[in-house]
Amino acid sequence: MTDELVNIKTIAIAGGTGKEGKGLAYRWAKAGYRVIIGSRAQEKAQIAADDLNHLLGGAATVSGLSNQQAAAEADLVVLTVPFEAHIPTLEGLREQLKGKILVDVSVPLVPPKVTKVQMPPAGSAALEARQVLGEEQRIVSAFQNISYEHLLHDEKITCDVLVTGSDKEARGIVLGLVRDAGMVGWDAGVIENSVVLEGMTSILIGINKQFGVQTAGIQISGVPRP
Repeated sequence: MTDELVNIKTIAIAGGTGKEGKGLAYRWAKAGYRVIIGSRAQEKAQIAADDLNHLLGGAATVSGLSNQQAAAEADLVVLTVPFEAHIPTLEGLREQLKGKILVDVSVPLVPPKVTKVQMPPAGSAALEARQVLGEEQRIVSAFQNISYEHLLHDEKITCDVLVTGSDKEARGIVLGLVRDAGMVGWDAGVIENSVVLEGMTSILIGINKQFGVQTAGIQISGVPRP
């Protein structure tokens, strides 16, 4: 773990039974964090945790709890639910999120036109989260443009992670999590900039479809690599 993350020991991934949530859980568990998979049904969360523990070969322990229990036990909460569950999940975690950083990985995809950028009235999923939880909630938007295909394999990830958020310190903490997950991250500024990160996902999905792949990503050029 990096120095700025000494107080972040347990990460909860609410809605973490999907591919993106499991991929992030795998990476952080390998880096030494205690990871809790959250789900509306604890049994489903435990199945996902068992799958990850098998994949990790006993090198780390991932547990499964309800979303509320997972968030209550964690130092930092990551949200990886489909967009239709975004607001209900946030409303259900309001009390557990107080005093913690929420990392929102949600993307406002609207099937069937998932290659078309379609932002919610709030402007982005992250801004919608702020609208639901209040201005005092620390929210960071990140990881929308990283394919789970990269996360669940022990390979070098060449895609970069752009991080926006409500304050610089919170963004710095999440940039540390990006590094610990084996990726390069960039501070992309204030939370209002999350509209660009989230919108880029639809563009990358379109590129994936054009080329029959699932691994399109972005990389920042023209500046020194960290």
